[in-house]
Amino acid sequence: MLSAGERPQPPATPAVIPTTSRVMPIDPNAGAPAMPTALPTQNSTDSKSTQHIWVVTGPAGCGKSTVGQALRKNLGVVFLEGDDYHSKANKDKMGNGIPLTDADRWDWLISLRKAAIDALSPSETNNFTPPAGVVVACSALKQKYRDVMRVAAYGSPSVQIHFIYLKLSEEVLMQRTKQRQGHYMKSDMVRSQLQALEEPKGEWDAITINVEGSQEQVEENVLKAVHAKIAEMN
Repeated sequence: MLSAGERPQPPATPAVIPTTSRVMPIDPNAGAPAMPTALPTQNSTDSKSTQHIWVVTGPAGCGKSTVGQALRKNLGVVFLEGDDYHSKANKDKMGNGIPLTDADRWDWLISLRKAAIDALSPSETNNFTPPAGVVVACSALKQKYRDVMRVAAYGSPSVQIHFIYLKLSEEVLMQRTKQRQGHYMKSDMVRSQLQALEEPKGEWDAITINVEGSQEQVEENVLKAVHAKIAEMN
């Protein structure tokens, strides 16, 4: 049986690029989070439009938020900062140099996934006109974490999810995190994240971008890859 990361992506309807944040109960001993209800059906005027979830992934310091904001601006979609969905207990653990466990991450991932689903659903917040997509900054270090996020597209053929993995060397990651001020994720946590990291090799919905270059080069490479993926689905 294929895992979620190996499962072929269902055919997509044409993508649209526009011109213009709870938790489901889970059993922490079960090893896998509960499935959510299906994404609410879009209204009739949007029924043929593809909505995209762009999950920008990678360890602390790789530039997820910066790239995510660049995508938000370029695509004209919603941006969700994954750090905002961590509980205070999780932030305190990381701030004290204590790595998060799988059990710590389930509720966080499910909260973030629900926020992405909500962002794509008709609501008063978007004047009942859902956006063409949402960008999510989320470390998603392991395949099973990415599988949790993949559930957001289950049962809704009009929703396509993509992972943009920002690849960076440990040396540069350490330098970047040491330079950050006022952030709970300290540089000594980078090593624990790299130990947990499972790069998305062979996962059909993942794009790997080397981010060793300048911010401008990185953003250009990411935008080029994203637009190529959208064009591929047209």
